[in-house]
Parts: sequence; C-alpha cells; structure tokens
Amino acid sequence: MALTTTAIEAMINQRKSDSTDIAVGQRIRVERLGRRMSQTALAEGIGVSFQQVQKYESGSNRVGAGRLSRIAEVLDIPVRAFFETDASATLKDEDHKTSPLDMLAEPGAVRVLRAFTQLPKGPMRLSVLSLLENMTGCEQTGDASVSG
Repeated sequence: MALTTTAIEAMINQRKSDSTDIAVGQRIRVERLGRRMSQTALAEGIGVSFQQVQKYESGSNRVGAGRLSRIAEVLDIPVRAFFETDASATLKDEDHKTSPLDMLAEPGAVRVLRAFTQLPKGPMRLSVLSLLENMTGCEQTGDASVSG
C-alpha cells in the first residue's frame, strides 16, 4: 500500500511540536528555574541528557506522557500544573512561597528582566547575574543558557 503525499505530511505534522508542546516546555523551564534547579539536575532526575531537557524546554522536542509524569515527580508538582491557565496557582519556588510569575508582578521586576535581556550574552550578563545573586544570597544554578 503506497502512502500519499498528504498521508506522509500528516504523519510528519503529527510529530511536530505545536503551541501546547511549546507552552508545556516553557512551564517546565519556569518550574525548574523556580526551584533553582539546573538543566543537568533535572536531566539526571528523569534519565536524559541536559540537551534533551533544553529541547523539551524550547519546544523543539515533544514531551511524552511518561516523561512528563517523571518531570512532574522530580519537580514535586502535579502533572496538571503544566496545563493550568492560572500559573501562579501551581508554580512555586522550592519554598512553595512565590511563583516565578508572581515575581514578575513585583514593582520593577519587568524592567530588570527587560534590561537583563538587553545585555549581550556572555561574561557581562553572567557578572550582572552573579552580582544580583550575591546581593540577595541566592544560589547559582549553573544554567548554561545564561551565557550562550
């Protein structure tokens, strides 16, 4: 039985990430960062490479149901948290006090984030991040995406 071009395109499109996959990936990243967890630590917890975690977070690779369940377990959240429309109801930091999205509601937070993203990736950006973390006593996660 020969496959038609339409059937082949349908099969290919089935495997492509869609907006839900991208949103889930972004939610994984927010949850991970909210816990000050590195991509490497999450990867080790779910049994994949940190590059695979990067692909999940960017939405370039879809996260299967079993893997999503394991990610939720490692992050100590329910699977439904990846699909909630009210993110601040489910996304909490490691102390379960403040969600990263709630932090953006703080006066000046968006301005700080906007200024930070305007810095060139590399040593200056890492220095600013290190300064802020040192000023607040926050731990560094070693997130490779900050520098490059």
